[in-house]
Amino acid sequence: MDYPQPELPHIYTASLIDEVRDLAPRAEPGHYEELRNSSGELASHWKTFFEQLEPTGLADLDQRTQELNRQVRENGITYNVYADEFGPQRPWSVDLFPLIINTQAWQEIESGVLQRARLLEAIMSDVYGPQTLLKEGLIPPALVHGHPAYIRSMHGVSPPSSRHLHIIAFDLARAPDGSWSVLSQRTQAPSGLGYLLENRNLIARQFPKAYQAIQVAPLANVYRDLIDSLKSQSPAGSNAHIALLTPGPYNETYFEHAYLARYLGLTLVEGGDLTVRDRHLFLKTVKGLEPVHILLKRLDDEFLDPLELRADSTLGVPGLLQVIRAGNVILANAPGSAFLESPALLGFLPGISERLLGEKIQLPAMDTWWCGERAALEAAIPNLGMSAIKPTYSGAPGHEQYEATLGASLNQAQLDEWVGRITRQPDEHTVQRYIPLAQMPVWLNAFNMNNASLIEPHSYMLRVFALSNGSDSWQVLPGGLARIASSDPGIASMQRGGSSADVWVQSHHQTAQEPLAPQTLHKAPISRKRIVTSRAAENLYWFGRYTERSENLLRLAKFYLESVNADYLPSKHLWVWLGSLCTQYGLVPDGVPSNFEHGDAHHRIFERTLIDCLGHWQHATSVGFNLQAMKRTASNVRERLSTEQWGSINACIDQFQADCHKATAFQDFSSSLAIEALNRANSSLAAITGAQTDRMTRDDGWQLLTIGRYIERLSFLTNALDKAITSGLLNNPNADSSGYMALLALFDSTITFHAQHQQSREIEPLVSLLVLDDENPRSLAWVTKALRARLSKLAGTERNHPDELTSSVTNFQNYSLDALCTLDSQGNFYNLRDCLQNCANAAWNVSDEISARYFNLIHQNHYRVQT
Repeated sequence: MDYPQPELPHIYTASLIDEVRDLAPRAEPGHYEELRNSSGELASHWKTFFEQLEPTGLADLDQRTQELNRQVRENGITYNVYADEFGPQRPWSVDLFPLIINTQAWQEIESGVLQRARLLEAIMSDVYGPQTLLKEGLIPPALVHGHPAYIRSMHGVSPPSSRHLHIIAFDLARAPDGSWSVLSQRTQAPSGLGYLLENRNLIARQFPKAYQAIQVAPLANVYRDLIDSLKSQSPAGSNAHIALLTPGPYNETYFEHAYLARYLGLTLVEGGDLTVRDRHLFLKTVKGLEPVHILLKRLDDEFLDPLELRADSTLGVPGLLQVIRAGNVILANAPGSAFLESPALLGFLPGISERLLGEKIQLPAMDTWWCGERAALEAAIPNLGMSAIKPTYSGAPGHEQYEATLGASLNQAQLDEWVGRITRQPDEHTVQRYIPLAQMPVWLNAFNMNNASLIEPHSYMLRVFALSNGSDSWQVLPGGLARIASSDPGIASMQRGGSSADVWVQSHHQTAQEPLAPQTLHKAPISRKRIVTSRAAENLYWFGRYTERSENLLRLAKFYLESVNADYLPSKHLWVWLGSLCTQYGLVPDGVPSNFEHGDAHHRIFERTLIDCLGHWQHATSVGFNLQAMKRTASNVRERLSTEQWGSINACIDQFQADCHKATAFQDFSSSLAIEALNRANSSLAAITGAQTDRMTRDDGWQLLTIGRYIERLSFLTNALDKAITSGLLNNPNADSSGYMALLALFDSTITFHAQHQQSREIEPLVSLLVLDDENPRSLAWVTKALRARLSKLAGTERNHPDELTSSVTNFQNYSLDALCTLDSQGNFYNLRDCLQNCANAAWNVSDEISARYFNLIHQNHYRVQT
């Protein structure tokens, strides 16, 4: 009998290289082609790359693309042009293929960038010092004193590190002849250092064999050297406290801020976290004020200090410039460097280099004319059709603002219009010679080909970074961020829908593969605990509360829907209890009828309304809103959460929104689909709370997160039990056990009760389990006991010597079971209700006191300074 032979994998050798060469179209005329050499063959480093794809060749690249996109979603990598509190976040776009730069090309880039870094630092020292360049006419005063980003109050100030710049980014383009040119430079708050790291993590995982074969230069050491360099320049030395200043979670690059803070082991702070005292900078923490010695800023200069710069800024720190002038904080980069970003300055740098460094520029910029000079204006106008027109003072108030425009894209009438605009306001315009951008190969997913080739050349720009490596030295990060154009081959911009690529720099030396997961590069002293800012503490506290609140609402909604759709109609007492709880907690708006005696029509109205409101995130009491609020508070402490934990939060919300839409589609309001949505969300929340319990360090932030959960649980359970009593749910449980069992189910204690008390329907076992059992995590005694333990740990007191706040939490050891189950003459459990009310009031008093003591720091003794 002939058996079918297994299909052997296709083995690619020279045929794979031929396939790539034949499949990939040539670069467009006039563009440098990265994939091929001058003879049309694959460049040697790209040949090495594709050789490592054996034995599957190109066959599994679609699968790798899908895996890459999945990792981006799971890691929560976003880049939002317009960040919205509730709107969808734009996933980071990264191409499957890296940009590979061989050793020779990188040496050209590296030497030129190092020289330019030294030059820009020298310009800063001169402009904020003797101003020789201005006196000798090497820089027009309009580009310095006339630039809104020049900060006059910083003139004459020498930074404590004797260095103004620590991180500089350069945007480079490759000419058709293969040479590199500078298009722009970023000194104020350059972005990309975090995204390029994440790109490396993603792409190196996809091609580990190629990564090793090409001998890609590692990145980690350069980041470590930056941190060590900053600390060495601070008087605090190795004990210096470094913080990263972010505009906040609604900034388009906030993911990068949180990622860098976690990777470098820095404290991520917003302006409101910092305060100035006696010309020193301090961080507001739950333990008081902690000094900050070094500040990495991701904030534009104009927002740094509302007292001296932009008065309406809520992002900065009042008095920060005083601290800088006093030499008590290192700011990376020093304020006032944004004038260096003007494209007009590029045309003057060759002369400045010879004057300050005594060297000719190694890495040239594109021919640039600032039209504020008559000779430059006359030279620029004839070249307008072959150039890019850029605003001289980009983003500066009081100056003309417009998108950079390519002259080649304009017709004659439009060119004439631009000539008129430039002639009327010449100093507002800078003209820069345009060259066709080099093109690199990108992989097109076969499922979205639209009859295009699988490998296609796309234009790109390269951003590289020079980082401080000591008081007077620099090093270039061996890699960078490639920005790939989408459809317009002349513009490579992430804001215009472009994507990014990892950049592999080929090294001569074989290096061990660097860790691909985020890690803390600099170890703090072992005795030092993680700092918890007051803002982070408050967000963690509410993260816990919203998590618990969402879980409570899910359980309540699910139990209501299951009860009204059961084989038997709920009893009147059970109906009243469930209806009042759903209305009180906002699952159903006030006014929606739920009266048990009005028949099935009213039941259905109440049920349909509840289902319809589940996913409405606009309603402040809906499940959807509370899940979004949970995510919002979590995003404010993103640097403290693992990638898996953040992914679970996003997945939970996305799935719940999709499930709710399915349940309400076509006005169907399906109870079964709604229950399915609630079950799925409840399972996701179990994973989220599990991560809170098992995946977070037990620092003060975690204590407050847990305290928030316990306060929310205590409030919900005490209220549910009290309403059960007032609704008559427990009047005669032996005759009608539905309310008795419903209460156990809402407390998630049914299994425990049956294990301990079998089928009992007496009041005493119920109260014992739900109120007094300190081993049941859903009982009031357990929650209050755990809450006291967390408060004691937070305050640093012994359990047997609690402070006033810890002592204020109800201690159920003071209550007896007989007293709680005693009925008064009207048949009410007056002792139990009094206990519940005291317990709830104590929980809310604790909440108010926590806000005052740890978040707002309104108590005098919490203004102390940590040394």
